[in-house]
Amino acid sequence: MSGPQPETKRGRKGMAVGALLMAASVLALLRPGPVFAQETELRGEVSESAILTDQQRKARQLRVQGSQDQGTPATQTAGDQTLANPYQPESPGAVPDDDQTADAAASIFDQPQATDDPFADNQTPARPRRPSTARQRTADANTKSDTKVADKKKAKKKPGQTADSTVSTASTAAPTGDKADPAATGDDGTNRRAVTIDSVDRQKLDPGAERTGSIEGQKAKPEDDPFAAPGIKVGTFVFRPTLEQGFTATSNADASSGGRPAVLSETALRFSATSDWRENSAVIDGYGLFRNTLSGQKINDARGRIEGQLNVDLDHELRAIAKLGYEAVPESASSPDAIAGVTSQPLRQTVDGSLGIEKDVGKMRYTLTGAVTHDFYGDAKLSDGTVLSQKDRDATLYSATLRTGYQVSPAITPFAEVEAGRRVYDLRVDSNGFARSSTRLGARAGLELDMDEKLSGEFSVGWLREAIDDDRLPANAGPYVNADLKWSPERGTIIGLTGRTTIESTTTAGLSGDVLYSGRLTGERQVRANLTANSSLGLDWRDYTGSDGHDLILSAEAGLTWWLNRYAGLTTRVRTEKLTSNLAGRDYVANSVYLGLKVQR
Repeated sequence: MSGPQPETKRGRKGMAVGALLMAASVLALLRPGPVFAQETELRGEVSESAILTDQQRKARQLRVQGSQDQGTPATQTAGDQTLANPYQPESPGAVPDDDQTADAAASIFDQPQATDDPFADNQTPARPRRPSTARQRTADANTKSDTKVADKKKAKKKPGQTADSTVSTASTAAPTGDKADPAATGDDGTNRRAVTIDSVDRQKLDPGAERTGSIEGQKAKPEDDPFAAPGIKVGTFVFRPTLEQGFTATSNADASSGGRPAVLSETALRFSATSDWRENSAVIDGYGLFRNTLSGQKINDARGRIEGQLNVDLDHELRAIAKLGYEAVPESASSPDAIAGVTSQPLRQTVDGSLGIEKDVGKMRYTLTGAVTHDFYGDAKLSDGTVLSQKDRDATLYSATLRTGYQVSPAITPFAEVEAGRRVYDLRVDSNGFARSSTRLGARAGLELDMDEKLSGEFSVGWLREAIDDDRLPANAGPYVNADLKWSPERGTIIGLTGRTTIESTTTAGLSGDVLYSGRLTGERQVRANLTANSSLGLDWRDYTGSDGHDLILSAEAGLTWWLNRYAGLTTRVRTEKLTSNLAGRDYVANSVYLGLKVQR
């Protein structure tokens, strides 16, 4: 009987059909077949460029293999191609093309093999994939191990080798970036291990390299004289004052035949000022000495001198030298013009100046110098209270000197010199009725030496004559000797030799005067940086004009200066002096000892 089926039967039939379709789907899914992801051996994150590069490499390998297997039957190849039913994706590049099919066992991270493909050089290399955490720990461990090995190799290297030569070229950790560091790649193409930052500080220094210290720690150049006065800057001059205060015990206070012992207080002030100019130069020197009696023979005198020199370079290779000086000295009790029976000897004051012009023409040296010296005397105070004028002794000496020299070498220059002058007295006729003015003529030859610090100075010998206007008085004349030499046989030792010839005029009735020859040999030795020794020997010979009278004066002195610091020092000296004369009442002997304190700035 036909009719509509119950609702329950249709439902059961639908459930059966659904179960059948589900079973068919499961069987289709469980059907064994190659998986594309397993064929390409994907592990982790892979970029599209890496997949494309690997596919191209496999395609090239497939073409090369196909060219070698040309003996394969065409039917087999056609059958293989017939079996291939590749999937056609909707978007291009999702799967490799037919000509890029490669061996499923090969890895996309293998290094590309050599090929004759002309397009191989233009292909982009595959990016290395990022290592996993386990691989990164292994690479770090290898890096630390290689670092220790490299440090051991550094220790075995020679001192001359640099740190770069100790870098190991063994295993290296894989870089994590897209591009490799060029500095970590060697010339042979191998990857060099990158050293740690701390390893740079542990590298050995080259033993030949000297350590460079700080500016504050560098050693300063030692001074030639560490106890020399530093000086005070005054305008454009460097001023160096020295003050010395001490006491002298002497057996002959005034160095005369009737002198008596005394203890004297001596104060000496000395100074020098040197210009600090870019061109030209100037020097000013001066001293002052004051003596007062503490006990014994009465002495109260003062003496001093100041002089300056200016050097100026002119045009046409001309040089000008100007000098100016002033001196005040009491008359010595041992002088031939000393006045007996006075409480104090007259004060002699001298003003002198000169101007010289120098010019060099080839090896010839020319110097023309004009000089003026004016002496004037104070009054003498007699023991009875009267005053004795000394105006008739005042005089002025004018002189001109021409020197011509030839420079044999930079160290030796011989020269010849002539001098002409006139001595004019303020009073044409003195108190005794004599005309004392005179004419001066002289000639001499000498040698200039300039051997730097070893030997420098000059000396000359000749003849000097002063003819007095009064015919009743003979001329003062005699050999002329002049010397000023300094010799340093070794550092710290200076030996000096000075010589001078002076014509001493007089107003004594019937006498013309005398010629005085003076010589000094001095020595200075720097025993230590703060201890200096000095000594001197003196010889004076006075020859009286118009008679056979003469005086011989011998002197010797030795002293020490011990510097406590750069500004103060202790000084001491001993001195002896003896005068022997064939004239009555002139002999004397004077011995003295001095001790004092010297300060300088």
